[in-house]
Amino acid sequence: MPAAVEIVPGLLRWVAPHPEWNPDAPPGSSGYWDPLVGSVLYELPGVVALIDPLLPADGRADFLHWLDERVAGRPVSILTTIHWHRRDREELAERYRSSTGRAWNEIPAGVQPQPLHGAGERLFWLPGVGALVAGDRLIGAEGGAISVCPQSWLAQARTDRAGLARMLRPLLELPIERVLVSHGEPVLAGGQAALADAIAAAEDGVDGG
Repeated sequence: MPAAVEIVPGLLRWVAPHPEWNPDAPPGSSGYWDPLVGSVLYELPGVVALIDPLLPADGRADFLHWLDERVAGRPVSILTTIHWHRRDREELAERYRSSTGRAWNEIPAGVQPQPLHGAGERLFWLPGVGALVAGDRLIGAEGGAISVCPQSWLAQARTDRAGLARMLRPLLELPIERVLVSHGEPVLAGGQAALADAIAAAEDGVDGG
C-alpha cells in the first residue's frame, strides 16, 4: 500500500503510479510527467473530501481497507481538479454511496474552489490548513519549488503559460502555506512565495519544463 503522509492533522497525501505513464515521452511534451501522481484526503467536520483520488494497482485491496478505516462511515465528497483526473472517482462514489446521503461530488464547507476559466481546471483552497490543491496547471519543480505547467500541457486550453500565470496571480491574496500538486513534490512551507515565483517565471517566459 502506498504510504499516505499526514501533512497536518486531517490533511493527507498519497502517491500511486499513473496508469498511462510513458517512460519514453520526451521532456517538455504533453505526455511527460513523473510516474507517481498525488492524491489528497482532507477531513472536515462530518465529511471526508477526496481530491483527484487514484487507487494503486498493486495492494489495491489493502489501500481500500485503510481508506475505509480513515473514512470511518462518514459522508465522502470526491472532487476533481481537471477532467482527466476523474481517475477512480466512480468506483469510490459507489463504494461510499450508502454513507453519503447527498451528491457525492458536492463541495463541502471548508473547501473553496478556485476556477481557472479558460485553463480547464479548478484548484481547491483549503483555508483551515492553508493548502492549495492543484491538478495539472501547477507542478512540482526542482529544489522544492513549483512551476506553471509546460506550454504543451495547454494544447486544449484557451490560454498560454503567460495567460495562465495571470489567472493564478489573484491566488496570491490567499495565505497559502502549502501547495499540493499532482505531479512532482508538494510545497509544504512557504507556499505563497513559491507560487509567486512560479507566476513571475511564467510571465517572463521562463520554460516550465
